[in-house]
Amino acid sequence: MTSLTPTTRSHVSRKASRFTESVIREMTREALKHGAVNLSQGFPDFPAPEAIKRAAAEAITGDINQYAITWGARDFREAIAEKTLWHLGLDVDPETEITVTCGSTEGMIATMMATVDPGEEVVIFEPFYENYAPDAILSDARPRYVPLRPPDWSFDPDEVRAAFNHNTKAIIICNPNNPTGKVFTRAELEFIAALCVEHNALCFTDEIYEHIIYPREGKQIEHVSMAQLDGMRERTVIINSMSKTYSVTGWRVGYCIAPPAITGAIRKVHDFLTVGAAAPLQAAGAFALRSPRQYYEQLQSEYEARRELLLPVLTESGFKVFPPDGAYYVMSDIGAFGFRDDVEFTRFLVREIGVACVPGSSFYSTLGGGAQIARFCFCKKSETLNAAAERLIKLRSRI
Repeated sequence: MTSLTPTTRSHVSRKASRFTESVIREMTREALKHGAVNLSQGFPDFPAPEAIKRAAAEAITGDINQYAITWGARDFREAIAEKTLWHLGLDVDPETEITVTCGSTEGMIATMMATVDPGEEVVIFEPFYENYAPDAILSDARPRYVPLRPPDWSFDPDEVRAAFNHNTKAIIICNPNNPTGKVFTRAELEFIAALCVEHNALCFTDEIYEHIIYPREGKQIEHVSMAQLDGMRERTVIINSMSKTYSVTGWRVGYCIAPPAITGAIRKVHDFLTVGAAAPLQAAGAFALRSPRQYYEQLQSEYEARRELLLPVLTESGFKVFPPDGAYYVMSDIGAFGFRDDVEFTRFLVREIGVACVPGSSFYSTLGGGAQIARFCFCKKSETLNAAAERLIKLRSRI
């Protein structure tokens, strides 16, 4: 084996060479470049609640502008604990079980770096939110992928069981799920929980869309946290954020809830990754998390209305849609339009039709995965969704 000399050594790490930049964020740049309606990146184009914005402004003018405690301002951690108690029924110690991070994105990578050793395996359902695979690589973990299959994005229990072994350190669950909109049933989570207990594995549960679910007649849709199940409180890390529930994706304020020993490790990694989240926005977060329960009911109702606006538009335009039970995305089959793959289709859509979405392959690890799927988001004003509808209907001519 020929060793590298200083003149032949690459300046880019092997880790960084194993993944690409975010395709989702790239599609937002494409939307801006081509003047397209942006249904790609999952950020609202409507204002955040006035009271929450006012709380942030008051914190800044009140001189809450210096470092907060590294793992989170006390009042914000107490607000997280209060909300977790009424919403999930879990009594969390804000002093030893909560870490405030720079968004759930940092929460996930800090958790993985704090718990996973090189060579250990992390089970990931596929399609997956695009950060999870790079997180595994950056943590020196080996990802093991288990497919979720349309139309209801169910998994094969035998395939999940086969993914667990003596090297399994954790499983990642995004519930409600991005990108599919799947809400895992209690029975599904109990099956996974039993495997975690059997193999002494952890569960990293991304619950950022916890309040955005769509009850349906004849189908029970409920948000269940893995930490609520028997035997899982001591082996679950809940990762969450203000971003989606309070429409402040640019604030980058998230948090991890974990048992004390794991929290201690997460706090150490977090400290040297980012030092801490923005202090005035944590003060506003304490206000937001103490919102009345009616706030969350209205949030769900408004997103359900947006969902019902976009779904028929996509269907009438020629897509085969997979209606989501939660989150604010729609996975859609593009097969009727005759494009070679999802990348070719999404380029055409943004440049010629004027609507941006995300190619499905960005949520898969395997070559060809998601090649006939596109993801649309509906966290937008009705005016935005109607503008997209006027453009998407042009696709009918291609069928």
